[in-house]
Amino acid sequence: MRPGASFHEMWRELLPVGRSAATGGYRRHAWTGADAECRAWFREQAEARGLAYETDRNGNQWAWLEGSDGTARAAGDAVVTGSHLDSVPDGGAFDGPLGVVSAFAALDELHGRGVRPARPLAVVNFADEEGARFGLACVGSRLAAGQLTAEQARELRDDSGVSLPQAMERAGHDPDAIGPDPERLARIGAFVELHIEQGRNLAAEGALAADGADGAPAGGRAVGVASAIWPHGRWRFDFHGEANHAGTTRLEDRRDPMLTYANTVLAARKKARLAGALATFGKVAVEPNGVNAIASLVRGWLDSRAPDEETLAAVVAEIERSAAERGVRDGVRVAVTRESATPVVEFAHGLRDRIAARLGGAPVLPTGAGHDAGILSAEIPTAMLFVRNPTGVSHSPAESAEEDDCVAGVRALADVLEDLACP
Repeated sequence: MRPGASFHEMWRELLPVGRSAATGGYRRHAWTGADAECRAWFREQAEARGLAYETDRNGNQWAWLEGSDGTARAAGDAVVTGSHLDSVPDGGAFDGPLGVVSAFAALDELHGRGVRPARPLAVVNFADEEGARFGLACVGSRLAAGQLTAEQARELRDDSGVSLPQAMERAGHDPDAIGPDPERLARIGAFVELHIEQGRNLAAEGALAADGADGAPAGGRAVGVASAIWPHGRWRFDFHGEANHAGTTRLEDRRDPMLTYANTVLAARKKARLAGALATFGKVAVEPNGVNAIASLVRGWLDSRAPDEETLAAVVAEIERSAAERGVRDGVRVAVTRESATPVVEFAHGLRDRIAARLGGAPVLPTGAGHDAGILSAEIPTAMLFVRNPTGVSHSPAESAEEDDCVAGVRALADVLEDLACP
């Protein structure tokens, strides 16, 4: 089967799952009904290809193709590809699923070429990568790599108070088994994750090539290789004020946390811009959340990223300082809690350079977005391929990629898997 036919058939099957009729975006949150449909789809794809299917202790799904030389999976030379199927609230279709669909399509491409890998190959769907439900990204891969303890995972709760173990159990998974999975990671010699680019670097390079500036071939511009992931983290800001009547309380008598929060949002933008970093307050919760009530508490979640860890720390410190100073003026107490922090990830240079060379000198570029590949990089050699995003929009229903570029991504991934699994 041609890679385009294989890819498009799977894409059409998966496309309606978890899609909101109202927004056109996706709500495939971890351990929900939509997530269960995605997981069932993954298992069906594995079994349709005769792959050995399994779910690990942390809810990550695996589909294995044994190597032709009979090498045992425990030998540590398996080559794994894949991504995730969950989404942010009202996210796009490509972030995550593109990598999983392309992984299966790449196996089909290898089969069509008559290639039988000597080393074991696997496709993986990591659980709860986006962290949309429980507030922490890459839960499945963090647990597997030991970067999140079972005790910490059991404390995670969604906005309705449902704990991660409760959600997993309701979905039919045993939450008592969660925890580090060193034996499984020891099987893997390389992990390659294909993902839509969350930015416009490849699109910009393609425009230059079209003008004759660099002479890069079209396929090379459609697919790039990741060099590094910026350090990033999430912080919760609690602004404690005083509830009161919106219609009777004089402005000078108010202790309104919304004012401090609003000023902090503006300060975050300014501090990030001056430092060449990124800072976003994308989630807010208000108590008591009444139209005619001054809030008693505003909670805002900050996402910040920067080219290096020193800059990230400095930007967040400046935002905290600005919030505290404004809080004094407003009579509001500010408390900041770091909920997650991920250091800079430099993908394995040898693997990265080998892949870029195999793809004919594909562009090598950094990203500010976190990925399972970044989490696993501390334990095993990892790399990433990016498929061109014409607008750069992501985490939105407007996220898109051209069909020809998706097929180019499948071929590129197949080339990489053939190179790594057929030494």
